Amino acid sequence: MEFLGFTIDAASLTENGIQLLTKLVLAVIIFVIGRWLAKKIVRVAYNIMKRSHLEDTVSIFLSRLLYGVLLVIVILAALSKVGVQTTSVVAILGGAALAVGLALKDQLSNFAAGILIIIFRPFVRGDYVTISSYTGTVTDITLINTHITTTNNHDVIIPNGDISTSAIINYTSLPNRRVDITVGIGYDDNIKTAKEILLATAKANSLAFTDPAPIVRVTNLGDNSVDLTINVWTTNDEWWAMQCQLLEAFKEALDDNNIDIPYPQRSIHVSGLEQLANKADNTTDK
Repeated sequence: MEFLGFTIDAASLTENGIQLLTKLVLAVIIFVIGRWLAKKIVRVAYNIMKRSHLEDTVSIFLSRLLYGVLLVIVILAALSKVGVQTTSVVAILGGAALAVGLALKDQLSNFAAGILIIIFRPFVRGDYVTISSYTGTVTDITLINTHITTTNNHDVIIPNGDISTSAIINYTSLPNRRVDITVGIGYDDNIKTAKEILLATAKANSLAFTDPAPIVRVTNLGDNSVDLTINVWTTNDEWWAMQCQLLEAFKEALDDNNIDIPYPQRSIHVSGLEQLANKADNTTDK
């Protein structure tokens, strides 16, 4: 059979068509079955991660990542069945992944840090923390950043990469917390009496623990006052309320017992002031 001057072998064309169609059918079958198996594998892996109490954010991400990898393998297997050279496809995908990685290196750093935060859990949602110079309640932890709500209702978004290199103070990771209050009294006041008043006031607070019991110590001999530090334990939930109550109660108790809380004072000595005063008096007499 000739067409436009070319000899066409109908038998060979038919045979090649059948072979190509067969390969296409097999490629579709491989893709369908492979995708079904990938979903099954991902579902099993997700259930295993859930049973291991892994954070939902990490479980979902790892499941999607696993599905993406399995799907790429299935697609490559289907393409190879059709006759496509998968080596070049893999090289292209590798180059694209490298380019994306270089372009998103900061985000990948935040992502890696987010994985570590979720796995090792230095804090969880609801914890009251200080990270860098920000203090507030953790409201959300994503794979890229962490949200903190401050006491004045500001939403602070901190990249996870910055958190991984910063010191973290978690105020609520332990059930109990200590209130430390320093009160200065005058040098003319009786230290023993002041300590007894502060200790009795602390013990009278309903939120204060009896074990460990409150303690009062002299912690500093300042320029203007003798500093007494009171240590009182309570629960994390009652820490702020008890601190405010104790500050008010200490002030009232010391006032009731005529114990002074001195203001900062400075003594100024002017050299030659007496001579200037005498000179002024002599000028006035004249």
